[in-house]
Amino acid sequence: MAKRVAVIDIGSNSVRIVIYEKTSRFAFNLLYEAKSKVRISQSAYSNNGNLQEIPMQRAFKALSEFSTIIASFKVRKTLCVATSALRDAPNKKDFIQKVKQKLKLNIKVIDGKKEAYLGAIACANLLPIQKNALSIDIGGGSTEFSLIDNYDVDNTLSLELGTVRLKELFFDNNNIDKAIEYIDTKLGILDNLDISTLIGIGGTFRAISSAIMSAKKYPLKRLHAVEHLSKEFIDYLDLILHANEDKLADLYIDKNRFDIIKPGALILSRVFKKLSISKVITSGVGVREGVYLADLLRNSKHKFPHNYNTSVKNLLDVHITDSNFPNQVNLVSKRIFHLVYESLNINKSFLYELSIASKLSTIGSNINFYTQNKSTYNLIKNSLEYGFTHRQVILIATITRYSKNKSPSKEHLEKYSQLLPDDKIVNALSFILSLSTLLLTHRPRNIDFDLKYDNGLLKVVSDKTLYLSKEAVKKLKTINDLRISFE
Repeated sequence: MAKRVAVIDIGSNSVRIVIYEKTSRFAFNLLYEAKSKVRISQSAYSNNGNLQEIPMQRAFKALSEFSTIIASFKVRKTLCVATSALRDAPNKKDFIQKVKQKLKLNIKVIDGKKEAYLGAIACANLLPIQKNALSIDIGGGSTEFSLIDNYDVDNTLSLELGTVRLKELFFDNNNIDKAIEYIDTKLGILDNLDISTLIGIGGTFRAISSAIMSAKKYPLKRLHAVEHLSKEFIDYLDLILHANEDKLADLYIDKNRFDIIKPGALILSRVFKKLSISKVITSGVGVREGVYLADLLRNSKHKFPHNYNTSVKNLLDVHITDSNFPNQVNLVSKRIFHLVYESLNINKSFLYELSIASKLSTIGSNINFYTQNKSTYNLIKNSLEYGFTHRQVILIATITRYSKNKSPSKEHLEKYSQLLPDDKIVNALSFILSLSTLLLTHRPRNIDFDLKYDNGLLKVVSDKTLYLSKEAVKKLKTINDLRISFE
C-alpha cells in the first residue's frame, strides 16, 4: 500500500478529501482534510434524480482543487468514491467522464450496501468495541444501516431517505405529515430489531451531537466516540424540530445546516420511536475512513490484529525513537499495579488505562524536555483518537500529565469530573506511574530490581545501589500510607 493515500468522498451534500500517511504497517495519521458543501444533488430529486448544471460545476471546481492538493502532498494513490447523488442520477456518466478526462480522477460509484459496509467497518475498527449496535449514516440522498457486534459487520442496507431528498420532496412544500409517512414506510424494515446502541455517522448526526455537547458545556472538545443517553438526544431532536431559525442558532446548530437539519432530525426521531435505544454514540469516522481501511486491511478481513490499537502505535511511531525505556516503564507499572491494587482499592480493570499511559508517558519528551509531561498530556488528549472512550482518553492523559510530579490538581479533577473516576483512583494510578518512572531514573539497559509487597510495604530489591532512584522516590508523596523501602 502506498505510504500516502488520498480519499475523496463525493456525497449529496459535500465533497471531501482526506490524506493519510502510514507510519508503520497498520498505523497511520491524518495529514490533511478539506471539504466543500457543493450540494451536488441540489434540485436533483425534484428533477427525476438528474444532476443540475450549476451544482455539477461547483463539484467540478472543488475536485479540480482537490487534484492540486493531492499533487502538493505527493500522494501516490487516490481512492475516489461517490454515493447516493451520483448513484441515483441518470446523467451521472457525463459528470464522471468529464472528471476523468480533465482531472484524471476515476470516480467509483458505490451501491448503498457497500456504502453502509464501509461506514460500518470504520466504526467497528475505530470506535471502542460495541456489542449489539446499529450504525446509521444519514446523508443527503440516502440513509445506511449496519449491524455491528465487536468487529463484525452484518446486515448492511440502504434506504432512499436523505436530508436533501426529504427537503426537496416534502419540507420545501411544508408537507411534514407526508414526510413522516414516507419515513415510517421506509423504516418498516427495522421492525422487530432488538438493538440497544445507536452509532451515528455523517454530518447530520455529528451536527446534532456537537450541539448537545455545546449546550451542556461538555469538557472535552472531541466529537468522535462521545456518548449520549437516548433521552437527552431525543429531547434535543424535539427542540430542533419545533425551532425557528433564531432558535436553531440558540441550539448551537450551524447556519449552513438550517435548511437540512430538520429533515435529518425527523429521520432520527422516527428511528428512536421504532427502536428501544438506550445509548447513543457519535462516530467521527465514516465512509472515507472505511474506504481507506478497506484498502489498508484488505489482507486481514478488514480488521486490525487482535489487541492492536492504531492510534497508540501511531503515537509511538512518530514520537518514540528508543522503545526500551517506555517498555520498562510499562512492565514496572503493571508489576506494581498487580501488587498493590487491592490495598489501594482500585478496580482491576484500570490496569488497561495504566498500561496505555505507561507506554505513552514519554511521547512529549521530543517536543520539549522541560515540558514533556504537559506535551504528553496534550498529545494524548488530542491524538489518542481511535478505539477509546472519552473517559479512557482523559484518564490516560491525566495519569501521564502528573507522572513524576505532584498529584492531579483540584482544578483539573473538577473540570473533568463527569469523565474521570473517583479522585482516589486517579491519584493512585498517577502515583503508580510516577513511582515506576522514578524507579527507572538511572535508565538501566535491563530492569535491575525486583518488587515485593507485604502489609503496606513495597520493597525494591536489588544488588545495585539505585542511588538516583532512591533520591527521586524520596520526593514522591505516597498515598494510603503506602511505604517504600530499598533493600
